[in-house]
Amino acid sequence: MSRFVIGIDLGTTNTALSFVDTEVSPDNPDDAFVASLPIDQVVSAGAVDQLPTLPSAVYIAGGSELPAGALNLPWRSEEKVVIGAFAREQGSKIPTRFIHSSKSWLCHGNVDREAPILPPNSPEKDAKRSPAEVARLILQHLVEAWNHNIAAGDSALDIRDQEVTLCVPASFDAGARNLTVAAAQQAGFRNLHLLEEPQAALYSWIESTGPEWRKQVTVEDLVLVVDVGGGTTDFSLIAVTEQDGELELRRVAVGEHILLGGDNMDLAIAYGVAKRLDEEQGKKLDAWQFSALVQQCRMGKEVLLSDPEMAEYPITILGRGSSVIGGTIRTALPREGLDSFLVDGFFPVCGPMDPPARARRAGFREAGLPYAADAGITRHLAQFLARHAGSVAEIFPSRAPRDGQPVLPTAILFNGGVFKADPLRNRILETLGNWAADAGVAAPRVLGSTDLDLAVGRGAAYLGLARRGRGIRIRGGSARSYYIGIESAAPAVPGMEPPMKAMCVVNQGMEEGTSVDISGEEIDLCVWTGEPASFRFLSSTTRHSDKPGQLFDVGDDFEEHAPIETVLGKSDEAGEGEPAEVDLRAHLTDIGVLKLFCVDRQKRDEYELEFNVRHEE
Repeated sequence: MSRFVIGIDLGTTNTALSFVDTEVSPDNPDDAFVASLPIDQVVSAGAVDQLPTLPSAVYIAGGSELPAGALNLPWRSEEKVVIGAFAREQGSKIPTRFIHSSKSWLCHGNVDREAPILPPNSPEKDAKRSPAEVARLILQHLVEAWNHNIAAGDSALDIRDQEVTLCVPASFDAGARNLTVAAAQQAGFRNLHLLEEPQAALYSWIESTGPEWRKQVTVEDLVLVVDVGGGTTDFSLIAVTEQDGELELRRVAVGEHILLGGDNMDLAIAYGVAKRLDEEQGKKLDAWQFSALVQQCRMGKEVLLSDPEMAEYPITILGRGSSVIGGTIRTALPREGLDSFLVDGFFPVCGPMDPPARARRAGFREAGLPYAADAGITRHLAQFLARHAGSVAEIFPSRAPRDGQPVLPTAILFNGGVFKADPLRNRILETLGNWAADAGVAAPRVLGSTDLDLAVGRGAAYLGLARRGRGIRIRGGSARSYYIGIESAAPAVPGMEPPMKAMCVVNQGMEEGTSVDISGEEIDLCVWTGEPASFRFLSSTTRHSDKPGQLFDVGDDFEEHAPIETVLGKSDEAGEGEPAEVDLRAHLTDIGVLKLFCVDRQKRDEYELEFNVRHEE
């Protein structure tokens, strides 16, 4: 057991690190003190300071734009790559060398997430990095900051040997989780666990509330965690149950991956400012200037929402060409109307059965992130609660909704920097209150949030203590059921592919550290030795009753991901292989990573299936 237990929130917008020194309070869990590490970072050219969080931003300097030593850190010299506050500031001026929101790309299955594709659409080839590499760079910065300030030369306190819990969105699929783990391992972490961010937020609430948390929730409470961060919107439902007279927490549902958050709000604000510049000043922004405007709108949004006395935020956009100074564009982001724009645009009033709009597909699509087609977070919430009514009814039959209505929570916990703004929280509460009134039940009460910037990291550190028996743990297991695509036995029809069925290989709720063997009793799994075997790979967050080995028709409640592949054995000297009949084995590791294997039925050799990092549509 390491001396420290550490929690890391590798966020889309900001990264944070919290920890517990177990030698300070080794016996009494109520005395455990979760602290947050102030993170050294460059804050301006040649200046380093410690800030509560590390902006998840990378800037790649080019040429001689900065003086020598401008990017140096206390532990090393750096002339090109800067991470954190100054990266964000410099990136707002030169966006073609600025990488942000890289976490959103980790779960984008239609790009090569290990190829240098960020910043997207940038002509600066030497500034390009892969999403996986950016995650590694940010985590490496944390390693160096910890070892400089805490370990301070003591190898026994090296962060890479401490017990670390790294948080990921609940909606991350197995491929995105594995990429995150690989980035952490490349940064040197050797004692690693994964944790869903909404669960971390609830752990943080438990830690901050202390023993009193048991008086604030009761058996058959259903806690909704609404987590709206910089890049994603995550919903989770956690049930309060009872075992041997003690309260237990069980995560019963997570939402689909919704690429919708603060980044979308920044884009929407920037489009409004750009339109006003065109109408009032006749200024049309090019792509370079618009990217810079988005970053300034993000900073302006944060300042205005946190300072109610500020009337407007000044914005300056550099000109292009030979007359850079003369071409500078100046405007301002006014407070007036900002709150209502964000509230009505992203948290519209809607009914409990109003679904989000679906995207219309075109033949061609510009490369970029697959943002949600509907910006209405409240409509996505309505769909989530309707989809998971059955999961809740299995645990709490008395809470089963009537007439296909959504299940309604009894308590709500907010997480994510977006909810620093009171109007946005209030609209969620107003919406849930209206739905509860229509259903004739009480409106959900609010569980007091901790620091929204630090909550996820603090909750992850608390879980480190809980693993040692010094706190309560949330039961959950796999957030999704996983499936392999199986071609149906059907006669050939010209112009049509045989329909696909899905065979369950991991059931929702499968606990970490367990395995399951799936034999081919109903299907023939036959691959050729020496040749790549590729399997279509799917998942579902709503099919909670499926069991490994069962076959199902593929419908709208399945989501397809990048395929999984392996090569069994070797071909002979003539380059020819032979068919090998295989079974499947699924293993959910202790750290929450899914591993799938093909097992040769004759030789009993195992071959691990690898996640393809690029999925061709």
